[in-house]
Amino acid sequence: MQTTVKTAISFSGHGLHSGKPATVTVRPAAAHHGIWFKRTDIHLGDTMIPARWDAVNRSPLCTKLENPAGLQISTVEHLMAALAGCGIHNALIEIDGPEVPILDGSAAPFVRGIMARGVRMQAAPVMAIEVLKEVTVRDGDATATLAPSDTLRIDFEIDFVDAAIGHQQKTLVMNNGTFARELCDSRTFCRQADVEAMQANGLALGGAPGVNAVVFDGDKVLSPGGLRHADEPVRHKMLDALGDLALAGAPILGHYTGIRAGHSLTNTLLRKLFATPGAVRMTECDSYIAARLPGHGLAWTEIPAVA
Repeated sequence: MQTTVKTAISFSGHGLHSGKPATVTVRPAAAHHGIWFKRTDIHLGDTMIPARWDAVNRSPLCTKLENPAGLQISTVEHLMAALAGCGIHNALIEIDGPEVPILDGSAAPFVRGIMARGVRMQAAPVMAIEVLKEVTVRDGDATATLAPSDTLRIDFEIDFVDAAIGHQQKTLVMNNGTFARELCDSRTFCRQADVEAMQANGLALGGAPGVNAVVFDGDKVLSPGGLRHADEPVRHKMLDALGDLALAGAPILGHYTGIRAGHSLTNTLLRKLFATPGAVRMTECDSYIAARLPGHGLAWTEIPAVA
């Protein structure tokens, strides 16, 4: 069955890139509503923005959505990952600014908020997107692929010159609470040189090393407290991938492989997937399929305490 949140949940903080404060409130929505954002700080024109792949204004630093009127909301990927990881299919997300708060740089605060309020079942079947043909996109040495699978599986590989990151690879099957246990507390990361360059250009104004981002400099982890996982960077890239894949509009039954992939490339992959004849079909989930979707069987005790 489809699900929504039981009651409204609010989160407040600053945007990572804009530095602007905002409050985001996740509200229950009816079955078949899907995930939509509403800009409550705008009082004229179309204030609704769909959380959908074809509404993405592709950007290398974050996932940005835009409606036909040009209204935008950015850095939606962590919240979208939390909704997908908790198995939420329907929600109205109200926000009084242009960017979702970065909070601690991970999806864990969103996951804990959702699970603390509870999930409500709805009398409507879940439709899943079944990948039937392998589809790949490339950008230089970065690739992203979706291939057939009976559940959502994510493989990711990164390779950085910074010794503190280096080469990392991880594979996870995203069912039975895997997202909450393994990925949701992994924070966004960057290099110290990148932070300085972004701030010089008026970006990353809401960032605070050790609070909402992990900062690396060569062989050093500059953030106080160090890493939450030895391979936290690749885990965060997998978190981002789940959030970006959630913009497909329904759970995906497929095997995603990302090699140095980012937000823009994952969105390009979804666009190619839906443009390829015979690459997907919509499947009504019976109890067997539903048991293999992200969020199924998630328990409070599995959510990392650091959130």
